[in-house]
Amino acid sequence: MRILHLVLAPRLSGAEVLAKDLAIHQKSCGETVAMASLLPQHADFVTLHGDLEAREVTCMFPERSYGRVGRLWWLHSVVRRFKPDVLLAHSTIPAFYARVLPLGVPVIYVMHSATNDFVHAKVRGIERMLSRRARAVIGVSENNVREYIEAIGRHRMMQVIPNGVDTSRYFYPTGTEDSGRPPQILQVGRYNPIKSHLQTVRAFAQICHAVPDLRLKLVGVLEVPSYFAAVQDLVRQLGLEQRVTVDGPRSNISQLLAEATVYAMPSLSEAHSIALLEALATGIPVVANTISGFAYARNFPCVQLIDTNDTDAYAKALLTALRQPRTVRQLAGLTLGDAAEQYLAISRKVAFAA
Repeated sequence: MRILHLVLAPRLSGAEVLAKDLAIHQKSCGETVAMASLLPQHADFVTLHGDLEAREVTCMFPERSYGRVGRLWWLHSVVRRFKPDVLLAHSTIPAFYARVLPLGVPVIYVMHSATNDFVHAKVRGIERMLSRRARAVIGVSENNVREYIEAIGRHRMMQVIPNGVDTSRYFYPTGTEDSGRPPQILQVGRYNPIKSHLQTVRAFAQICHAVPDLRLKLVGVLEVPSYFAAVQDLVRQLGLEQRVTVDGPRSNISQLLAEATVYAMPSLSEAHSIALLEALATGIPVVANTISGFAYARNFPCVQLIDTNDTDAYAKALLTALRQPRTVRQLAGLTLGDAAEQYLAISRKVAFAA
């Protein structure tokens, strides 16, 4: 089977990383796989692009940005060249483009959004027109599917497939806390207010004097430059420049998790976060917001789900986590293999029914 994964722009973000991992896994299963985009590759995706090519996954990313008509023409040329049996459109905008064109290839719409795209009347209207052109609609969380049904209606083929992580890449044995490095809190996430980096900085400011050598590291895609600047400004205002690193996207997440002591995730909303799965796989103590997207992690050891909007409670939870060791967590049903098998099954069902 020939499988095409379509994303908006190759970058270090959840939907794109999952598409990359699925493409590599499906290629290892003997399928012919390609990954394409509507926008040019971000600089932070170069390493992942190399991983795809090393595994013989075809990459088709435009070298320059196009307008709407240009994107349609580019996508038409991609499909004409690769001739997929099924196209998985990751996120709403790629799914729109894939269904506007009379491509003749079955399209699977994969919803990754942490927020409800369909609260916008324009998006809702377009999806209602294009809904039937998707052979299947996949949500990475129950919330995705519920929001779709409420706004658009029930699709004839809908399924929830939770994100999965390659545990072999991220598991580290216990004892890393004895490495001699200063203790460090890590947060990974694109710079967008929904990720609440500012709250992490405020909570860190409350506890850094109690742990004199404590460090905080923030990394992520610069999605909202003004918010990135606001995080930097707050660090300066609090006099934490020597203790807090505000960095851009990084591809060595497994190494960062191995070097960190605590993982922080105060997001206001998430669908089914790959970043949290990566943290769970390493055994690192986790402090995350008590939102529905994180509820599945509640019963894992050394995971605290608290109201991170309460700075005092957030700070206390971080202090507790700093005293916890790494722990082994069984991620049954949440591995990359688990997710890839389900995507492959629905792809075959759609392709062979076409």
